[in-house]
Amino acid sequence: MPPDYTPMSTLRAAPAAWGEPRTRTVTWYDPLATAAEGVALPGREYLQAIADGVLPPPPIASLLDFRITEVGTDEARFAVVPDESAYNPIGLVHGGLVCTLLDSVIGCAVHTTLPAGTGYTSIELKVSYVRPIHARIGEIHAHGWVTKPGRRVAFAEGDVRDGDGKLLATASGSLLIMPGGS
Repeated sequence: MPPDYTPMSTLRAAPAAWGEPRTRTVTWYDPLATAAEGVALPGREYLQAIADGVLPPPPIASLLDFRITEVGTDEARFAVVPDESAYNPIGLVHGGLVCTLLDSVIGCAVHTTLPAGTGYTSIELKVSYVRPIHARIGEIHAHGWVTKPGRRVAFAEGDVRDGDGKLLATASGSLLIMPGGS
């Protein structure tokens, strides 16, 4: 932390009107150990190993409570139950959670097309938010699919829907393909 940083929790006592404080514990595993194991697997097999619990999920999935629900050819599906820990100042799920979910699911869709030892990273991501999301919505589902695979750049799209199938957000993006990993 920077020397002039003071955590909000030490600034002053919380007023009673704020209610009882809530906490959330995040647990994750060494991401470099997981990546080292994954380098020997084609992308689809690597993601399936994470979905099956053979390999641990990446820290971002643990932090935001994402889980892979399906890995296909040129596609991936995730689910998450957003809670109030992801709320913005106006009492809705922050768009950053949805953006991260979409970035992750379209990245993983591209990853399903990659051979062992090949990495990727997002170049560009465009997200359109269609409906607000709140914690009462329950589980939301993200679907990402490849629209154009490539040796240097791949393109993918994705959407997020509620449990009734209502569209909440869409995304399109491009990803840099990195032979030899990162």
